[in-house]
This record gives sequence, structure tokens and C-alpha cells, in this order.
Amino acid sequence: MSDATHHSTLEDTQGILVGSAVTAMGVALLGHLGLVTGQTAGLALILAYGTGLDFGLVFFVLNLPFYWFAVRRIGWTFTVKTFIAVGLLSAFVEIHPFVIPYGAVHPAAGAVMAGVFAGIGLLALFRHGASLGGVGVLALWLQDRTGFRAGWTQMIVDAAVFALAFLVIEPVAVLWSLLGAVVLNALIAVNHRRDRYIAM
Repeated sequence: MSDATHHSTLEDTQGILVGSAVTAMGVALLGHLGLVTGQTAGLALILAYGTGLDFGLVFFVLNLPFYWFAVRRIGWTFTVKTFIAVGLLSAFVEIHPFVIPYGAVHPAAGAVMAGVFAGIGLLALFRHGASLGGVGVLALWLQDRTGFRAGWTQMIVDAAVFALAFLVIEPVAVLWSLLGAVVLNALIAVNHRRDRYIAM
């Protein structure tokens, strides 16, 4: 990062805490509605629905292999921050229903707001040199090794995640989930500057 975007340890700490907490609100809302999203979080939701395991545990475990790629591709500072963010998100999603329980929410509104929450949270994490790990890190590493574009890898994974979603949730829920994913990706596309902040 440039000096213009350098943050103190205190600033990074609050940014990662807030980013993880706000993203957790979105993931918890998706879980409440039985919806999914893309990337590793989406796969973790699908596995949680299919197995009955807690999302937080599944998400944390799914991310473990990606830290090796993160160290090689980006470095230890980013990897440690990402490990902390993943751990916080995993914990926050599990306690969320006990501290901020959701009631009746229309799936369209829920999908949109989940996308907004996740988008805002991810932007905060990116701004402070962290991410939620997963496929983005692998995609960048694969691009370095083979030249295969990272964006294509992420699109392939997202297509596979949503295809799997049809096996565990109703088709209409998959469509609402796609709406939320569009909102999330639009927020990142419009607001994130790769020349200023690291993003996965």
C-alpha cells in the first residue's frame, strides 16, 4: 500500500472488527432465509445446509488450505489479517442469532440487504489489507503460475456453487441468492480501487 493508505495497528484492528461484523450480518441473514452466495462463503452455506454443521465451523475449515496460497502470493501480513477476519466472521455468524435475531424478512429484501452488508464489510476488510480468504487467493496464485485469469477462476467457482445450490435449496431461493450476489459484486466493482487496496 502507498503511504496515503497506510493504517495504524489501531485503525486496522477496528477496520477488521467492523468489516467482519458487518459481513457476518449479511451471511447470517442469508442463513436465516436459506439463501446462498458465491465463493467460499457460498460453499460453506451449502455444506452447512446439507450436513447440519454450523456455518462458522465449515467456513473456517474450508479456508485453511488457502492460507498457504496467501503467504506465497501476498505475504504474511495479509495472511495473518485474513486468518483473523475469517475467525471473527465464523464466530460472529454463530452468535448473531442470539444477539440480533432476524424475524420475518421477504427474500428479495433479504437478498439485497445481505449483499449490501457483505459488500460494505468486504470493502472495509480490503481497505485494511485483509480479505475472507478462499477462492480469490487461489485464483491469484493460479494466475501467477499458469496465466489463467483470476476472474475466470472465480466465475467458474461461482457457477459451480450456484449449480450445487439447486441440490440443497429451492430453485426460487437460488434465484433470490443470485440477486444478492449481483448486489454484492456491484458494490465491490463500483467502490473498490485495486490501485489503492488489496482485494481477493
